[in-house]
Amino acid sequence: MKKTFRLSESGKETPRVIDAIKCEVNKYVKRERRKKLPEGVDFWDFNCQIGADQETPVKKHVAELGKAIDAVATAGATAVFVEILATPGHRTKRVPEPEAGEADSDRAFD
Repeated sequence: MKKTFRLSESGKETPRVIDAIKCEVNKYVKRERRKKLPEGVDFWDFNCQIGADQETPVKKHVAELGKAIDAVATAGATAVFVEILATPGHRTKRVPEPEAGEADSDRAFD
């Protein structure tokens, strides 16, 4: 999704327009997550960019989009540019870090 939303519409209050933009963005993300995953893929990841126009977008995490839309609106912009691209994601295994107490007790027996 690459779209520029106007932040003001005639006959609508600005906070309602911002809520409508957030709703449309969230609906798009939910729709993309429902798509069938390709073989060997664990989840859908999203590359998101947001800004006042297409020339100055900033990379954001998908969970930060709502706050970023609010930030652009409070900065006085007349429009907000949103780009969301779904990409295949692969989970990586986390290596548990030893706790401070466990590391000291292991060394005592060496």
